[in-house]
Amino acid sequence: MPLAFAPVGWAWLAVIALATFFVLTAQSSRRQALWSAYLFGLGYFGVGVSWVFISISQYGNGPVVAVLVTAAFVSLLALFPWGVAYLVRCLRPEMDAMALWLGLPAAWVLSEWMRTWFLTGFPWLFIGYSQTDTTLATIAPVFGVLGVSLLVALLAGGLAWVVQGPSLRRAAVVGAVLVATLAGLQLLDREWTQPAADPIDVVLLQGNIAQDKKWDPRYRDITLERYQALTAQHLGADIVIWPEAAIPMWHDQAKAYLAELEALADQAGTSLMIGVPVREAEGRTYNAVVSLSDPSGFYYKRHLVPFGEYVPFRDLLGSALDVLGAPMSDFTPGREAHVLNAAGVPVGALICYEAVFGAEVTELLPEAQLLVNVSNDAWFGSSLGPLQHFQMARMRAIETGRDL
Repeated sequence: MPLAFAPVGWAWLAVIALATFFVLTAQSSRRQALWSAYLFGLGYFGVGVSWVFISISQYGNGPVVAVLVTAAFVSLLALFPWGVAYLVRCLRPEMDAMALWLGLPAAWVLSEWMRTWFLTGFPWLFIGYSQTDTTLATIAPVFGVLGVSLLVALLAGGLAWVVQGPSLRRAAVVGAVLVATLAGLQLLDREWTQPAADPIDVVLLQGNIAQDKKWDPRYRDITLERYQALTAQHLGADIVIWPEAAIPMWHDQAKAYLAELEALADQAGTSLMIGVPVREAEGRTYNAVVSLSDPSGFYYKRHLVPFGEYVPFRDLLGSALDVLGAPMSDFTPGREAHVLNAAGVPVGALICYEAVFGAEVTELLPEAQLLVNVSNDAWFGSSLGPLQHFQMARMRAIETGRDL
């Protein structure tokens, strides 16, 4: 199944892999079905979220702890496919056509929806994302990525039904449904949004600062000079965007630096959007994006990464967190979906992980005409994580009809 997603992108494999899962669930004894479902989940997530190991091993307490934490995380995620098999085998023990075509697909999509709440939300590897570059993504502007997941699951259910009891009649029924589905997708293949104004020039800057040097005070000036030089090369563009937390200091410490940048940008008619951490006098801190040309131009990240940007159950876990050895911030979540202004364009800012939550992105609509996702995926090296993240961000652009 992981091969259906970026970077491999064998989208057709999602249907075949899920159909295999459905057949194993239907044809085995209940005990065997549950074990098969759990093993399927271990393989699915063990490969798909292997990037968790990269982050902890490189920036935490080494490979042993990383293996244990990743194994625990994958073991929990594998319970979701197990839950799909358990639910359907309990409600529809005879595993007839209704169970294959409706029960299992519906239960699978329900499990994906439930993962949007797991550990404050982990909507990673929804099967709908595997179809980002296929015709099936046509329905995303109407039904979202979960709608695409349901369509993939229904196709897998039909294939499983044919495999379970091969016959000309079953093949004909599934073929007719497939033709009708493709015809319906053609009707939905349209532009759901129209340009609001003339095109603008947007420049994305990437300083390629190594993660182990990013917050080292010895490299701070080098980082700031690099981004200032990159910005100077592109003054005159409508909007220039820096990455998440590109400035390795608090906003109040960088005011003089930012004022100089703003003056240069204003002279060139350029708006700057910059990732920078913010702290308040009351002690609250935020992962933020600031639009220098917007008087109220601060967006505070609303959906924080647990154990990365804040520590849940800190009092309960106590010193147990020290085992991870990974640097953990304790940011405060932003309170509202605030649209920024840059070059006269309403911009919906998303910081890193927020791009994977489709429902939260829609809260920026219809006001936001452009979506901007700033991120720092250097934590995950050259693993699958950044490529999967990019694929999910592309789905947000399809769903919303906005450039991202």
